[in-house]
Amino acid sequence: MQILKTLFRPQAKQLSPETGDSTMTLLTDNRNSQKPVDSLRQSHSPERHHQEMFSEGVFRRILRWEQHRAQRSPKFFLLVLMDVERVVRTDRRKTVLGELFSVLAASMREADIAGWYRENAVIGMIFTDVRATDRELLQNLICAKLRAPLLAKLGSELVEQIQFSLHFFPEEWDNPTDDWTKRKALQRFVESRNLAMTARLMKRATDIVGSLVGLIVFSPFFVAIPLAIKLTSKGPVFFKQERVGQYGLRFKFLKFRSMNNANDPSIHRTFVKQFIAGAIGSEPGADGKAVIYKLQQDSRVTQVGNFLRKTSLDELPQLINVLRGEMSLVGPRPPIPYEVESYQYWHVQRLFEAKPGITGLWQVNGRSRTTFDEMVRLDLRYARRWSLWLDFLILLQTPRAVLAGTGAY
Repeated sequence: MQILKTLFRPQAKQLSPETGDSTMTLLTDNRNSQKPVDSLRQSHSPERHHQEMFSEGVFRRILRWEQHRAQRSPKFFLLVLMDVERVVRTDRRKTVLGELFSVLAASMREADIAGWYRENAVIGMIFTDVRATDRELLQNLICAKLRAPLLAKLGSELVEQIQFSLHFFPEEWDNPTDDWTKRKALQRFVESRNLAMTARLMKRATDIVGSLVGLIVFSPFFVAIPLAIKLTSKGPVFFKQERVGQYGLRFKFLKFRSMNNANDPSIHRTFVKQFIAGAIGSEPGADGKAVIYKLQQDSRVTQVGNFLRKTSLDELPQLINVLRGEMSLVGPRPPIPYEVESYQYWHVQRLFEAKPGITGLWQVNGRSRTTFDEMVRLDLRYARRWSLWLDFLILLQTPRAVLAGTGAY
């Protein structure tokens, strides 16, 4: 536990220096001066806009900051991406880039930001402080202000090779008709902290091996527990529920059934809504003990189910979810769709940063004794500081948390 606390001690954020292109002056950070983003913006004046661009490393870090700010405020921002890779490969590279930067300077305000989203391939522009009501108007205006001048300066042949895409942040998560698969594609495109392919393959390989070993080791429980459930209550052995996975993809979440087959889900729905809003546990417990942020003495839970929950044995079928690739051994807990309806914008980020898991920082750091906001912060810290070593430490801490039964209800 002490090792995990050391790993997650707050650290000062620094920008990593990037190498600029020889054809232009790139605004990069300096390890000694550690300029804040505000000073970088001030140096990015309109008069010099056509000569200066943020490097990929700096631009992506600013994009991350703007995402966090938008998630916690009523203001949106617009990200415009221009894929110019085919254009800059021509023998007119310097001339084309000069014309591109000139057009950008004319279409952006002083507070807006431009730089390489992908070095020498994709240019990014961030238009800040956009009101939700202005989204469609701004989108049309930006397209018109960019396309017409580019046609005049570069000609239709080159402009047709430039691909534009516009993305508003944060997205409208509360719209039930939203296409989650589109969000998945968008997040993969703009997320600057996604794991590298090698790291993803290593984590997936660990999940496959770990889940297979787990299914073999715990195979006696897959015989004994179903018998106990069948002998003490009516209904199926497995509890199947739709959950929201990474990038909002839905999947069937598996558990050993711990409740009566016929029960009222509105009890949990009401509790979850209050829990996410912070209405539960706002006052300290009357007996001086830590507040529990989970339903206790739930009449819907069977006797066998109560034992399964206390020992977390009801979670064992999720090894099948891991083997299928729907979950990971370590990661955030997957929410129920009606939980997501109550999320604030910044809460949604936990759905994108990592694949949901059986165990995680939340389980080994208090479990049901933490608030919802604290749980989300732990999920985001895990995702942004992920390593195989961190997964190993969490898995090592999990048996102790299970045996202690702390926060298990």
